[in-house]
Amino acid sequence: MKKFAIKKSWILEIISLSKSDAGGLKEVIASIKGKNIYSSLKYESGVHRVQRVPDTETQGRVHTSAATVAVLPEAEEVDVKIEDKDLRIDVFRSSGPGGQSVNTTDSAVRVTHIPSGIVVSQQDEKSQIRNREKAIKILRSRLYEYERKKIDDQRSQDRKSKIGSGDRSERIRTYNFPQGRVTDHRINLTLHKLEEFMQGEIFDEVIENLNLHAQEQQLENLE
Repeated sequence: MKKFAIKKSWILEIISLSKSDAGGLKEVIASIKGKNIYSSLKYESGVHRVQRVPDTETQGRVHTSAATVAVLPEAEEVDVKIEDKDLRIDVFRSSGPGGQSVNTTDSAVRVTHIPSGIVVSQQDEKSQIRNREKAIKILRSRLYEYERKKIDDQRSQDRKSKIGSGDRSERIRTYNFPQGRVTDHRINLTLHKLEEFMQGEIFDEVIENLNLHAQEQQLENLE
């Protein structure tokens, strides 16, 4: 992927990398920035199967391993917009310990964000206006976290749906190094150009075929 990113003038940044006990890679999380990235890489989500002869194999036997890949678009920053129609504002007298009123005016404010059910009460200030401003500010920060959590949960579900269970039977592509071939099982495409593929030279050819396959499926669903 690094070589293909360079070929496309994309910027690839490794966010985190953890190694397995066996010395390989357990998980890699990377960020890729550039043009038309998601449209090019969205079909890479799934199980990738690798068939090779390890250096430690003395009898030339082919070993099979698998790696799961999830390609997700980066979530945009949450833009918190609070509409007046979504708010219910109640005013009441500030109370101290034991419920004792600390002033004679309805300066305390309770703001309820109806869509989310988030409630913020504020009574620190003697002014109702100031308490309302502070309550809205607190509400905005809580809504930000609320929306961020929804996005994170959605991305987590999206990731799980993209990588499946990780079982080899769910493979989308096989890389067979002894035979020098790469096979995409979704479109029954086999190319005996594995080295070129690993160099990023024929990746576009595979993506083009996957795009055509996706368009054909969409047309079939419309019938």
